[in-house]
Amino acid sequence: MADATIFDRLKQDHDLHRRLFAQMAEAEGDAEQLQKLFEQFRIEVTAHAAAEEETLYATMLARPDLREDAQHSVSEHKEIDDYFEEMADLPFNSDKWRETFANLKKRYLHHIDEEEEEMFPDAAEELSDEEEQKLAALFAKRKPAEIQRAEAAE
Repeated sequence: MADATIFDRLKQDHDLHRRLFAQMAEAEGDAEQLQKLFEQFRIEVTAHAAAEEETLYATMLARPDLREDAQHSVSEHKEIDDYFEEMADLPFNSDKWRETFANLKKRYLHHIDEEEEEMFPDAAEELSDEEEQKLAALFAKRKPAEIQRAEAAE
């Protein structure tokens, strides 16, 4: 995907996150596998959100027509992060953990659907093809460092 846009890159990540949700659902009876998949999900989503904020959202915040969408999505990222923090304090796979995870899943799926269906098309109208490709390259460069940071926060 040499000429991938930022939206292509973000959608690839969203698809991975959806697959991880499906794998976690399949692993429901295997606590060890579920914990491994959840940790992978937490790291992946945390890194994705940080790199997205540093690239696409930073660009959108600088543009008056896109600022509100970016602010909304940043606040949703904070909400997802709050769920991760809450879950870290709960016994893994307890009733309360599963309830919180269900809420996290619902909110996160809403968030990525909203990005793909509303925010990305709006931003694509405002950004040039060159900007979209430049942001994709910057995202690809930033995300590995954010993965390392998220892994260190375990």
